Amino acid sequence: MEFQDISSIKGYHAHVYFDEATVEQAKALCEEAGKLFGVTVGRMHHRAIGPHPCWSCQLAFNHEQHTDLLTWLALNRNGLTVLIHPLSGNDLKDHTDYASWMGEPQALKLSVLE
Repeated sequence: MEFQDISSIKGYHAHVYFDEATVEQAKALCEEAGKLFGVTVGRMHHRAIGPHPCWSCQLAFNHEQHTDLLTWLALNRNGLTVLIHPLSGNDLKDHTDYASWMGEPQALKLSVLE
C-alpha cells in the first residue's frame, strides 16, 4: 500500500450548512469560531454555491487550528451539518475521498469540480 505525504495539505475548509431557519445559529457559530480560533470566516451564502447543495459559510484554517476548531465545532454545531476537507490541490478528491462530515452527509454537486 502506498501512503500519501501530508505535506501536500496546504490548509483546510469547514463548510457550515444552514437554511432560513438556522441562518442566525450558523452566523453566530461561524463568528465565534473566527473570534476564538482566528480562522478566516467567509461570507454567509444564502444560496447553493459551487459544489454545496445548500446555503453555507466557509471557515478556512491551518494545521495548527485543526484539532481545537474541529473539537469545538463537534461540541457546538447544535445539529448543523459541517463538511470538512483538506486543501491538497485536487478539489474533487478534497470534497470526496479526503472529506469528513459532522452531521448528515449531503450530496455535493461534484460536476463543478471536474
